[in-house]
Amino acid sequence: MAGTAGTKKTSILTYGLFVMTLTHTLTHVFGRLYTATFPIIREEFLLTSWQLGMIAAIPPLCQAVLSIPVGLLCDRIGSKRMLLISMLFAAAGSLLAATAANPIMLVVAISLVYLNTTFYHPASYSFTTRLFSGENRPRALGIHGAGGTFGMALGPLTLSIFLGYLGLTWRNVYLFWAIPIILGTFLVMRVDYGEVEEVEVSRTEERGSSGDATSLITPALLTFLVYTATRTMAMQMISPFMPIYMVDEKGFTVNQMGFLYSSLSISGLISAPLGGVFASRFGSKRWLTTTITLSTVLLGLVAVAPGGWPFVVAYLVYGFSGTLGMAARSDIIARLTPRNQRGMGYSLLFLPGSIMGAISPLFSAKLIEVLGFSQLFPIAIGISIVSILILVFAIKERH
Repeated sequence: MAGTAGTKKTSILTYGLFVMTLTHTLTHVFGRLYTATFPIIREEFLLTSWQLGMIAAIPPLCQAVLSIPVGLLCDRIGSKRMLLISMLFAAAGSLLAATAANPIMLVVAISLVYLNTTFYHPASYSFTTRLFSGENRPRALGIHGAGGTFGMALGPLTLSIFLGYLGLTWRNVYLFWAIPIILGTFLVMRVDYGEVEEVEVSRTEERGSSGDATSLITPALLTFLVYTATRTMAMQMISPFMPIYMVDEKGFTVNQMGFLYSSLSISGLISAPLGGVFASRFGSKRWLTTTITLSTVLLGLVAVAPGGWPFVVAYLVYGFSGTLGMAARSDIIARLTPRNQRGMGYSLLFLPGSIMGAISPLFSAKLIEVLGFSQLFPIAIGISIVSILILVFAIKERH
């Protein structure tokens, strides 16, 4: 079997991976777009920091509620149908956001585009990890992850272009992105999902092939989810309020903030595939530990950097380091879950992020109101250090 797989999949540049990467870009366009609009909608709707925290928290809460049902549904109906559902949610949410007349409509719209990723991730990651095995899998996941980070960059970038150069509004950005999302559904329809059955399956991945749900929830997987929740809490304390921090505390204009905020994710075009290469070479756990440690140190530099170019450099290097471990994290989940339950496995991977994404902005908003922005960074750094300790001492990497 190994020989067959080795000759069958000599290249990772397949049409299936191309479509997964492109659609990953489209689904993540809204990931940083709505937080990039915070300085604008704060003035338009006269919102407080607490209300902005609520807007940031409700969509991830919707994700958390639906993550497990969506994972089960993905394993039942297959990747193709789930991806089509995802694109439908993204198109509907973007069109609704373009016409939002009040904060409630905006929350509903953002929740829809967030649910788009809830449906998308189990399907696309399950497909990609079943299409590739061995050392090719982290590399393929790195390319796939690059699409997501590029999408996160495109949202704030198009916001800056539409506001600063075209004289349009933030609503026009949402309307614009509905078009390629609708077109992307046709590419999804042409993917041959039968090809995933041809890859080599390791003994670890055959575990639980009977579909028994209890075979999926293992101590190793639960521990990794605790690590993910801790790490995500540290990141989500900072990320939603970073646009306001750059405008209010560092003196950047909204357009400058949009370009800087988007540049943070553009670097993922290089760092995500590069991280996949290093994960395949050094091992996923070792590489993930290295990147998270580096990212935590760099967050400290962001906290102490003055405004202007020192902050820009520190922030961009921090963003580059943050996506180096994406492929390693995804590969570890693939090693910890049975092949026929990957949809559920990846739903569980993103579940802690959804829960922390709902809790952390509210905690941060209250902290900002009481103590100011300065206290966010040391607390987030401390939580990130806890996640590193969990990863190093409590998680054993499977091969």
